[in-house]
Amino acid sequence: MIRTHQGVTSDNDLKPDLTPLLDIIFIVMVFLLLTASVKLQSLDVELPQTETQALQETQSDPITVNITSTEPYWALQGAEIESWDTFKTALLKEVKANPEKPVVIGADKAGSVENMLKLLAFLQQNEIKATQLLMEEDKE
Repeated sequence: MIRTHQGVTSDNDLKPDLTPLLDIIFIVMVFLLLTASVKLQSLDVELPQTETQALQETQSDPITVNITSTEPYWALQGAEIESWDTFKTALLKEVKANPEKPVVIGADKAGSVENMLKLLAFLQQNEIKATQLLMEEDKE
């Protein structure tokens, strides 16, 4: 304790030490920042075309899935399938029969994006990995 003239204490001795309080506030603030849920925002962007050459070779005899622009929209191993439910059953049966074969997806350029997303969601839900998406190389 600092004593001034004639035993009177200084005004500094009467103020509380705020250092421990600041440490606790900082720790709580960091905890809240790390645990806060952050809303992911996305921007609409136009994706560039690739100038690199696509892989032309696939493993021998892959499971091929095609999405067409006209009905029937689905084809498996070159055979058109009339409905989505029939296609799902046939694809699951083919993948279970040949688990070592890669799944290759070929979609018509004028095909529905909704059908492509539906297929990708189905593949993800059933933990089926599509190893390639067939694309046409940019001619420019």
